[in-house]
Amino acid sequence: MGRPHRALRPFLREYVGYQLSNAPAVHHGVPSAAATVILAFDDPIDTAWKDDPSSRASYWRLACGLHTRPALIHTGGRQHGIQLDLTPLGVRALLGVPVGALATTMVSHDDVPLGIDAGVHERLAAAPTWARRFAILDAALIAALTTYGEARVAAVPSAARDGWRLLAASAGRLGVGELAAATGWSARHLHSRFVAEYGVSPKAAAQLMRFDRARALVLRGMPPAQVAAACGYADQAHLTREWTRFAGQPPRHTLAELTQFEGG
Repeated sequence: MGRPHRALRPFLREYVGYQLSNAPAVHHGVPSAAATVILAFDDPIDTAWKDDPSSRASYWRLACGLHTRPALIHTGGRQHGIQLDLTPLGVRALLGVPVGALATTMVSHDDVPLGIDAGVHERLAAAPTWARRFAILDAALIAALTTYGEARVAAVPSAARDGWRLLAASAGRLGVGELAAATGWSARHLHSRFVAEYGVSPKAAAQLMRFDRARALVLRGMPPAQVAAACGYADQAHLTREWTRFAGQPPRHTLAELTQFEGG
């Protein structure tokens, strides 16, 4: 795992490098409040939405916006690449489109205006260390940010930007009415602006943020009942229902899959 250069941190949460060899398996890719770019080495990533087998496709460079359903990743026994987790502003600044343009879809990275081109991808695949790969990414993305980023970020309506920031600061626990009052928009207008910019409603964005926090706490070993209370769920059963909806399986199955996947 790598931390992006400080100039990129408002736009990019982390770099995750992976190189795994294990038995062929299907891994659940879960929703998040971050958009995803995956740069595959050696073999392309083979993935589809869990509820839509016809969506299955292979990508060397994948871009995916915010979504509320799991994806199935067919590992084929080997995976090697880098995942980038972008904030919504980061999608505008570094990929050149609002994250809403990528809502609920997976596309080839070649279909976005900016980002990582084929030449940078080749250099990443050939680099001898993860540290060198992260440095190559830093340089390429800082160049994109310097050239295009400020103007693209400025195009986001301030209330939409403030609304996301306030929701994130509350880890998704701020109610839609409170959020509307804080932005100065009506609940209806807030909903329409969120969907236009982010591709999800304020309620769905809040649910994704709560799920992000809940998943992090569960993976750290916190008991589910305590996680439910800490993240604003009514009870453990509510947490389990939301987790199953987003992850495609209950928490215990997610943990078992991660153990098998990481230990393979």
